[in-house]
Amino acid sequence: MERFYCPECNRTYPIHPILWRCRCGSPLDLLFLPQFLKKKILHRDSTLWRYREALPIKEDQVIVSLGEGMTPLEEMTFDHRPVWIKIDYLFPTGSYKDRGAAVLVSKVKELGIRKVVEDSSGNAGAAIAAYCAKAGIGCEVYVPQSTSPEKLVQIQMYGARLKRVAGSREKTASVTMKAAQKTYYASHCWNPYFLQGTKTFAFEVWEQMGWMAPDTVILPVGHGTLLLGAYLGFKELKEAKKIKKIPKLIGIQSSACAPIYLGWTRGLTSSPAIEKKETMAEGIAISEPVRGKQILKAIRDTEGEVLTVTEREIKTALHEMGRRGHFIEPTAAATVAGIKKYLKKKGQNEIVVSTLTGAGLKATEKMTHLITP
Repeated sequence: MERFYCPECNRTYPIHPILWRCRCGSPLDLLFLPQFLKKKILHRDSTLWRYREALPIKEDQVIVSLGEGMTPLEEMTFDHRPVWIKIDYLFPTGSYKDRGAAVLVSKVKELGIRKVVEDSSGNAGAAIAAYCAKAGIGCEVYVPQSTSPEKLVQIQMYGARLKRVAGSREKTASVTMKAAQKTYYASHCWNPYFLQGTKTFAFEVWEQMGWMAPDTVILPVGHGTLLLGAYLGFKELKEAKKIKKIPKLIGIQSSACAPIYLGWTRGLTSSPAIEKKETMAEGIAISEPVRGKQILKAIRDTEGEVLTVTEREIKTALHEMGRRGHFIEPTAAATVAGIKKYLKKKGQNEIVVSTLTGAGLKATEKMTHLITP
């Protein structure tokens, strides 16, 4: 039976539209038993909904889809070593956040909810706004004042009501939580249904690699929705005896905002408070990740690690990927810089998978100064 579960205090709760965190203050997970039926998977369309029995949506008619999923897995070479890259900026709204939004908004529709609120630095807000538009659900998105203008235009074009908040990303979340006391909180970091969507990254990699798991997965970490989703997906595959081992998870953070890195290097169970500095990689500039404990646990459980990259390394990666034909946003470039750093010291005989999370068109203003006349 589908229920909410608190990994911190072990309480369970029935599914309820207004419930978005435990009484102890921690984020909730979902108790749900997935199934992996290869024969059915192979006869379905190339979307993330091909893993229908592994997703917590009861009826097909409530599914809200824009054709998302099964993004290409492209082999690239870095320093003469192959890495498999999921091209997730090809999702309908230009980022991997569509994975989470598709499942979350489908659940919102299934629950009969007519309006939601969300807070975001851009990509998640755009994804939630787009799927709410498709579903005919009202959407209010709170964003930091500093959010890239391209992302703000995108959110508004989907018909969402935009709320700019002066101050930090954390201040934006605080303001949204007050609104969420009366309206469904479609939060990409608090809401467990979002992770139920991002876990499809693992399912697609498993299928595209011939029903096998790679040795190592390298992903960007802000609130950790993709890394935690990948961990959840590979964990479910392992528990279903579809793979033997969960891949080693490598988290990439900007050196300007690296609470998970500090928590990992100091041997802490949760991410410490930090002073955030400016970074081009706004998508991972999260100084207080909601699920910091879970991110650190997932990385340690898989014998992974956390690496940081500098602004110079991010800029170099942006140029390099452009020359390879991939116009990506700085957050995605941070991951590429992290791949190169990881390969310099490890991964000699490993099968490594990573991703390009967001399209460059989402941050052209921030990157204009990088173009030399």
